[in-house]
Amino acid sequence: MSFRSAIKSRIAEYITSETRLRRKRETFEKQRKRQGHPHEVHYFHHVSDPYSHLALQKLAGFQKNYAVKLTFHLISGPPAWATPDRTGLDAYALMDANQLAAHLGLSGVSQQKPSAERVTQAEAAMAVHLSESMDIRKLQDISNALWSNNEIALASEVNVEDAKAQGDALLEKLGHYLGATFYYEGEWYWGVDRLHYLEDRLHQLGLGPAPSSNRRSGPDQGVSDARVSCNEIDLFLSFRSPYSYLAFNRTCELSDRLGAKLNILPVLPMVMRGLPVPPAKRKYILMDAAREARSHGIPFGRICDPLGRPIERGYSLLQYAQEEGCLREYCSAFMTSVWSEGVDADTDNGLAKIIEAAGLDWSKARTIVDNDDWRVQIEKNRENLTAPGLWGVPSYRVGTTAIWGQDRIWAVEAALQHTTTPIVSCQP
Repeated sequence: MSFRSAIKSRIAEYITSETRLRRKRETFEKQRKRQGHPHEVHYFHHVSDPYSHLALQKLAGFQKNYAVKLTFHLISGPPAWATPDRTGLDAYALMDANQLAAHLGLSGVSQQKPSAERVTQAEAAMAVHLSESMDIRKLQDISNALWSNNEIALASEVNVEDAKAQGDALLEKLGHYLGATFYYEGEWYWGVDRLHYLEDRLHQLGLGPAPSSNRRSGPDQGVSDARVSCNEIDLFLSFRSPYSYLAFNRTCELSDRLGAKLNILPVLPMVMRGLPVPPAKRKYILMDAAREARSHGIPFGRICDPLGRPIERGYSLLQYAQEEGCLREYCSAFMTSVWSEGVDADTDNGLAKIIEAAGLDWSKARTIVDNDDWRVQIEKNRENLTAPGLWGVPSYRVGTTAIWGQDRIWAVEAALQHTTTPIVSCQP
């Protein structure tokens, strides 16, 4: 490993550490007290986003339980760079939000995205209530009407575009890009999936109760060890994806527990596929992945980014690992090494450590590494990933059910046991 890579790895380890998180929180709290500001949580609502509809259903209880000032902002929606496949995301979000709603006992959304006219009506109605007061129940009623195709009461004139512009500006200033997001003193929490982290932080400050288990989406809180109806899992991953790393060993454990065959299907990272990942998105992903890693007890943070040649070198040894019956071990060793041990996969020494950690022979692997034979299969994997309307990793396919995200392993388990909502593709 070069000196520069070693320094970057140590910096990443500190940036993602619990020690830095604690110091950062202490700094924000001291500043808040010094300025005499209240505890204020900002919530950003995108009216046509199904995840925002789910988050809105949590707000009344959140406002009641926690002694904070809750400030509600309307926004226009994510910028183009944040949603490289907007049509695919919209279609998938409808399906995923309905499954998540059923999992959490919340109200779902219609199978079709609301028309632009109805969205405009809902935005105007919400803007009126925000200008008068912030009655969460009224806002929720408007969202319910929008997503259940019921009539939305006409609102008096209000400058909706100005309200959204203000929300967009603050969202960008504070460093995020999505709706259904909560911001509190330097940290972001996306949707009902991450709300429990915010609740736990407020609880530690003595501002409300600890989050109960039935109020979290609960990573890996799946169904019981019932008989499996579908016996294969397709797992699409990337060695450069921290979420793939967080999901991999847990997915292996699930497949072993339920006796399902696991098909490991690597793809190139989004950047190497020509999809943009701007700084704000990279920063959020890194900090969110660190938070999720701590929650699951997974080592994380001493990172040596494998983008580019290290990925290509790693993928060139996939077939060798598979032929030796060690593909799982190799994938696990590679991602563990680059995401938690600071191993530089661009060097022979680093790659040798990974190979040996997987129980393979470096003297043999070194004669194979840097071949291009892997490219055809990786491209086929990408085509299979995008066929049902997916693009990000980790993603899963169980039968004809498409699932995206390391925080949806419970949905993978449910799909294996056919306990999900009707199996559909997320293609529009």
